[in-house]
This record gives sequence, structure tokens and C-alpha cells, in this order.
Amino acid sequence: MTGRYWESTLPGVGRRSPRADAVTDAPVQSLNGTWRFRLSPTAAGTGGDFVAADFDDSGWDEMRVPSHWVLEEFTPLAGGAARRMLGTEEGPLYTNTAYPIPLDPPYVSTENPTGDYRLMFEVPAGFGAAVLRFQGVDSCAKVWLNGEELGWSMGSRLPFEFEAPVRAGRNVLAVRVQRWSAGTYLEDQDMWWLPGIFRDVELLARPEGAIDDHFVHADYDHVSGTGTLRVDASIAAVVEIPELGVSMPAGETVMIPVEPWSADTPRLYRGTLRAAGETVELAIGFRRVEVVDGVFVVNGSPLTFRGVNRHEHHPDTGRTLDRETMIQDIVMMKRANIDSVRTSHYPPHPEFLRLCDEYGLWVVLEVDLETHGFIYEGWEHNPPALPEWRESIMDRLRRTVERDKNHPSIVVWSLANESMSGDGFTAMRRWLDERDPSRVVLYERDPSYRDSDFYSLMYPSLELLESIGRHEEPRGGRLSMHGMVFGGDDEPLPPGVSEAEETRRRGLPFLLVEYAHAMGNGPGGLHDYWRVFRSYDRLCGGFVWEWIDHGINDVDAEGRPFILQSEDIDYEPRGGRFSLDGLLFSDRTPKPSLAQLAKAHEVIDIEVDPEHVRIANERHTADTSDLRFRWSVEADGEQVASGVLEVPTIARGERVEIAVPDAAASALHATDAVLTVEATLAAEMLWAPEGHVVAWAQRVGAAPVQRASRAATVAVSQSGDDVIRVGAAAFDADTGRLLRLGDLPVDGPWIDLHRAPTENDRGQGDTNNIAAIWRATGLHRLRHRIDDVAHDRERLIVRGRTAPRTHPHGVTWTMTWQPDGDGVRLETTVDFVGPWADTPFKHRDIWVPRLGLRFALPAAVDRVTWFGRGPGETYVDAVEGARVGRFESTIDALQTPYPIPEENGNHTQTRWLDVSGEGVPTLHVDGEPFDFTARRWTSEQLEEARRPSDLLAGDRVWLNLDHRQQGIGSASVGPALPEQYRVPREHTTWGVRLSVR
Repeated sequence: MTGRYWESTLPGVGRRSPRADAVTDAPVQSLNGTWRFRLSPTAAGTGGDFVAADFDDSGWDEMRVPSHWVLEEFTPLAGGAARRMLGTEEGPLYTNTAYPIPLDPPYVSTENPTGDYRLMFEVPAGFGAAVLRFQGVDSCAKVWLNGEELGWSMGSRLPFEFEAPVRAGRNVLAVRVQRWSAGTYLEDQDMWWLPGIFRDVELLARPEGAIDDHFVHADYDHVSGTGTLRVDASIAAVVEIPELGVSMPAGETVMIPVEPWSADTPRLYRGTLRAAGETVELAIGFRRVEVVDGVFVVNGSPLTFRGVNRHEHHPDTGRTLDRETMIQDIVMMKRANIDSVRTSHYPPHPEFLRLCDEYGLWVVLEVDLETHGFIYEGWEHNPPALPEWRESIMDRLRRTVERDKNHPSIVVWSLANESMSGDGFTAMRRWLDERDPSRVVLYERDPSYRDSDFYSLMYPSLELLESIGRHEEPRGGRLSMHGMVFGGDDEPLPPGVSEAEETRRRGLPFLLVEYAHAMGNGPGGLHDYWRVFRSYDRLCGGFVWEWIDHGINDVDAEGRPFILQSEDIDYEPRGGRFSLDGLLFSDRTPKPSLAQLAKAHEVIDIEVDPEHVRIANERHTADTSDLRFRWSVEADGEQVASGVLEVPTIARGERVEIAVPDAAASALHATDAVLTVEATLAAEMLWAPEGHVVAWAQRVGAAPVQRASRAATVAVSQSGDDVIRVGAAAFDADTGRLLRLGDLPVDGPWIDLHRAPTENDRGQGDTNNIAAIWRATGLHRLRHRIDDVAHDRERLIVRGRTAPRTHPHGVTWTMTWQPDGDGVRLETTVDFVGPWADTPFKHRDIWVPRLGLRFALPAAVDRVTWFGRGPGETYVDAVEGARVGRFESTIDALQTPYPIPEENGNHTQTRWLDVSGEGVPTLHVDGEPFDFTARRWTSEQLEEARRPSDLLAGDRVWLNLDHRQQGIGSASVGPALPEQYRVPREHTTWGVRLSVR
């Protein structure tokens, strides 16, 4: 075995055939632990001597296995003390689509950091014949045992095994791992490039008579309730399922009444497969997966995926995850009404799939294959289209399917991600049809969909999604960075697509493999997508991109912790901030968007009107016998009534109507009253405690009637300070700005049209980059002009204009102040003037990020109490997942700590707000519903900050009381923000009332 094997288009040499992952009673010796490690600059590593048993590695670094060496301390190539190399080319690198090596397949650069690993381990006498298994090595590994070369392998997220001629006593294992290889060209998967032995290494005893492989076939007939079971084995064996009374030889078939497996009722029948030399544990789930008349069906019922895309990630260990972290992910998913996972873009650790079987998650399992970077040469040498790569591509499929074929949770095999098209996919599909016809197959990127059982796109607009649901989508289209885009209905078909294939595609079920890009603050509009999903049987759900931010924990030069992302690394190419696009922060703290998704995903639909509660069961399989329903009424922040809502068991697909209890209806007349109806778990489940809320709905009582205003004298102060007083409020007579309200110092308000751009405001490149337009047209540097300050005995009227430097667009405004009881009422009128659309210079369309008022309050202000949506941040298109009620928070806790500072902490539909602090009066705001934010820095400072540590508290608290703020959307990758969530550029009037307590 000589030559530049790391540049071979073959997948490996010397390996055993792939087989099912299994838990057995055969001895297993973990080789995880502390190894010796040395990094070298080229694929030759440290040379040939390190494989020898007597090689002296005492001067080498210690290295944890499993781990990625780029996240650990090691001696860098330039020498010196062992240390982490985060932020340098020798550390973790992130790209989105671009390869970090020259695009010259299958070759890689001579500069190819290569890690040599050594481990001395003891094997007990009598261990017998053995197999050495690596669960995952990135990207190419050659292996020696006791000086004997066993072989080499590529396919980073896939297991490989060698026959292991171990001996009793001392053994030496040597592994050489190249960072870059021919396999790199097949693994361009929008993630960190993290080399190393990052999954478990194990020595498996293979006694005589052991079961090398087995295949569980467990079909289910939903009409008769009968399961059909056959377990194939590589050797004579006996299948025993005690609960079913089954005891039969492997290879035989039995039909027996069973309960089916589904994500909402993950029914497993446990048993064994026993041979002379080994017993394998079985966890059998019966289910049938099929497409019927263009609808995706499991166990006879249409299935709608409420899913997320999940990369494996931990901020300290990268793709090395322990079982506890996997359970944490699954528990958080289940509690957020997520029922399915697309394993983007590779098979996960096998333990994760065992947990999906047990906890209940549908799985779309994706092959470890993506060639997105070939877009930079027009896909000319795309590996799936070339015969010389065929064996490597088929090897990745076989290793995926053979390892994971026995998991009932897996219902879809995904051939690859974003790898264009080629005959390689047809070969993959042909093999799958023979090996495992029990599952359906997905491939999104080939416009012919000839090898897919689904029509699929990424990031369509709502309008396009709805047309797909109606089978009225445009024909033709062209491939872009993230799939097909369409022009008109009369476009020609894409090259290579026949009319017959187009007709077939239009009859396929539609699966949205990626949508709602969760980058930074967002996504918005989740409920809009789910309104469409629920409307059409053709649509079988979708997978939000993505589950978790891929940030890496680091500290800056001052010792302050921060989240490392691509822009922090001195290296090109870089993938920008697209590693930070999850529903969770990198430390697995949920972002506010997870609550919005949980609400959108609810499978128990509850509606409350004045007289009735309507409840529908949208689960796939289960009825509602595992749930209890309860109601409560809160008024002025206190629970004033509650009770059990008696609801009969609702079968899947059925609905009931229940009268609102009299006690609830009566209590709803109180001030700020809210009736909440909840569906909760009646008993503890594996993933949540008893009482966990799976669905809820509210009805909000009427707002209290506003008191009529009463007149007060408005006069210029007689103190010589040029102060105008309106009731308890004092204003500067020259500028009309508020100086004081009672004993509370106040400055402002200013008309505010600006917000710190969110990641979604920045779009993708030049597409939907409204933040660039805002900056180019000066919305971040508004200037204010006072045109007139006038008053009579009833009101103070201030008129002015707010506009950016350089440009002619702006707003004219009028603020009218009147006394109102113990406070003042402010009515603001705004007119948009100048060219906001189709500007003379560069023909820009300038959307308005917010329309509101900015106030400055003393720094002593530190707490808010409000009635409205909460407790987390909400926006006009991300609001349904937040309840209405009375909430309290510190101002510091209002801030959502996005690793890239951006607009955050807004609260919509606010009925009233108190802003308080020690030693200062409480500011009370009420009136028509408004948005508010409160923070210790301005929006301009928020925009300029690079990291959260750059945001320093000043001597003021900045309070925004807004008529409206633009929605969030998901345009960082996806469609533009829908029109209904923008701020209309039209004559607008709104009012608020201010007082102090």
C-alpha cells in the first residue's frame, strides 16, 4: 500500500464490509482516552518510524480521542509550547460553499496538516479474534497495528473496520490522519472543517459463531393492525421477542398483531437475536412508509414533518458529542413540538439514532456527500457525474445504509445535499431499491427528480409554496446557489429534463428540506409557513435551518469570553457568519425563535372564542388520552380563577367543541384579564415531566376604557428658563423636547426610523440586503430639524423634519402634547416626503425599519413591567409563540445576547408599560398597543458593536416607544420579507399617554 492514497478516488483499502451497528454481549474494549499526537505540515506526517512498537513518542503532545485536534492544545507547526490555535489557519476553519483547497480534484496541496496518533493499549488474555472500529475520522486515515498496515479509509462521518490481529498484552495502534484528501471534495457541507479522530475507537471481540450482520424487516398493515417480521442474519440464529411470544429462526417470517411505531407513539418491541457466539439486542418498530397518490404516508396516515436540520455541534468539542448532549438535543426538540430531524448533511453518531428510536423522532438520514463548491467551476468535474468517483459515492451510501438499516425512526434516505446531478445518483437509487425498498428516497438538487420520491426545494416564498401545494408551480426554472428559482410559467425545462420527468415531478409529494433560516434574530413568519403546510396534502412539512449555532468558545486578548466565528479567523476563504444560524445559541440556550417554532408546530390546535373552546387533534397516530386540559384566568398579573377543562378523548384527525366554563367567562371581565387554555401531559414521559404544556391558546379581555383628558394650563415658565409646562410635563421652549415629567428627568422624544440591522436584514450577498440600502441612504445617521414650537392653553404643538445627511428623503412630523389627567398624551403624525422608492440615485427602494419615538431616561432606571406579549422578544412576524400577560424584567435581561450584536428585545402589542428604578419615579406608558425596547445603548451603538462585549452601559437608558417595527423574516437565506410585515410609508398617526408614579 504505497503512493498518494489520500488523493485516490477510491474510498479505502483493507476495510471490512459495512454492517449494521448493534449492541451485543460480545466484549468491547474502548480505545478512547489519551493518545500521543504530533502535527506535521504535509501528508507524509512524521515519516514511517512512528508505527514501530518501540518508537519513542514521549516528546509528543497528549491528545484526547475522540476529539478534533484543531480544538485542542497541540504543538503548532512553527513549534513552541502546545496551545490552541483558534483564529489561525491551523485552527478550525469555516466555509459555506467554498473549498479551503484549490479546486483540482482529486488532488490537494502539498501543505496538508497531518496528525500522527499513537496509542499503547493492553488486551486481556483470551480476548480472541477482534475487529478494530473507527466511528469517524476526518478526513483520511491510514491505520497500523503492531507495525502492520491494516489499510486506509475516507468518509469522515462514517464507520470503518479492520480485522485486528491483536495479541494478549501490549499492543500499539498508529493512525495517520490527513486534514485534506480526495474525500474533502465530497464533504463541502456548510460547516467547520474539523480534522481528527472525533468519534469512538473500539476493539470488538468477534468470537466464533458471532453475528456479523443482521437486517430487521418489520412491516405494518394499518388496515388489519398486523405486523410482519423477518430478521435476516449472517449466521444461523434465533429471534426472540418475548412480548410478542415470538421465537423463530432468523430468516423466517411471522405475522402478528402489533402496535405501530411512530414519532408520537414510539412503540418498540425489545428482544434478541441469538447465535452460538453472540447475542444481539433488538429494538423493533413496526411501520410502513410509502407514497400513495402523491401523498407521503406512514402507517396509512399522511405524515407532515415538523422538523429541524441538525448538524452535530458543541462549542468546545465540535462534532464530538457525548450521549448526554444527544439526549439534551432530543428532549429540547420534543418539548418544542419538533418531531423530525434531517441529519444534515451526514449520518450522526449511531447513538443518536438509537435515541430517536426510543424517544420518538422521524429521521431523514442523509449520506455523507456534498459537492457544493463545484459551483465555482460550473459543476464541470462534479464527482457524482464522473465514473471515476462512482465507487467512493456508492461506498458512502452503502456504509450509511448498512450501519443504520435497522432503525424504525429512519423513514427517508437522503442521497446527498447540494451536489447538482449525475449518473451517480441513479446508481445510488438503483442500489437502494434492491437493498431497502421499505423506505422512500429524497434528493433535492437534481431538477429532474428522477431519483427522488419527493419534489423538493429550499427557501421558497410563501406564494411559491402555496402554488406547489395546489400543483400549480411554474414549470422550468434554473438552478441557483440554493436550488431552483423560477421566472414565468413559459420557461423551458432545465437541460436534461424530459417532459415525462416534469409530469412525474408534478405528481410527487413536496418536502421542504430547508426553510426559515434561523440566523441571528429570526426567523419570522413561521406561522405563515405552517398555515400553508396545513392547507395541502401534497406538502409533507419541512425542516428549519437549523438546530444550533456553530460557534466555538474562545476568549479575547483581555480574557473576555466570546463566540468564535469565521470572521474572527485570519484565513481566506471564509464563510461569513453563516455558522451562526440556529434556533439555539452555541451553548444550547434557546433563542426566542424556538418558542415561536414550538407554537407553530403544535399538533393540538386550540381556539378560544367568547363562548367555546375548539380543540383539534393533528397528531400523526396518537389520540389525546395522554393529555389533560386546564384553564386559568389571570387579571392584573394574578391568577383569579382556574380549573380543569373536561375534554373527551379526541382521535387523530378529529375535533371537539367545549363550552367556556362559566367561572372563566365571568373572570374574564376583570382588568387586564387573560383566559389561557392548555393541553398538558397527564403523566411523565421520557422527554418531559407531568404537566408539560404541549399546546395553548388565549383569549384576552377587553382593554380598560381610557379616562377622558382634562384641561390644564399650558404656559411659559416664569422662572426665566424658557420652559413650557403641559400639566406635569416640562418642555424646552426652543426645541419642544420633553425635559421632565413630574420629578423624572426625560429627554426627547426623537422620531426614530432606524434599527441595528439583523442578520436577516443583511440578506445573502447582494440579495435582499436592505441593511446595505439603509446604510447607503443614511438611516443610521438621521438628523432632526425643529420647524415650529407653538402652544395655546390646551396643547403644545411641535413640528419638524427628520432625514439623513446627503439624501432628499425624510419625514415631516407633528407632535401634539395635551394634558391627560395625571399625565400627558402625545399624538404623533408622520408623513413620508421625498423619494423613498425608486430614488434618483441608484433607483433604490428604501424600506423603513421602524417608525416610532426614542426617549432618554436616567441610568438609574433598571426594570420594566408591562402588559402585552412576553416574556421573550416579539416582532410583528414572530409573535404567536409569546403569551399575552403581565411580565416583569430587568432592562439588562431584556437584551437577547446574539453573538453578532443586532436589533433585539422588542415587545409588540403592549397595552401598558412601567419603567422604574431605585430613587427615580416610575414612568407609566399606555394607550393604543405599541412596541417597546429599552436598553443601555443606542441602536447606532448596537449596530457598530462587533461583539456583545463591545456594548457598554452609558449614562442613559434608551427607551423606544414605536408605532411599528419591521418584521424579522428569514432573508439571510430565503425570500424577502413579505409586504404585510413592512412599515407602510404613508401618512401615519398614533398616540401614547405618559405619566409618573
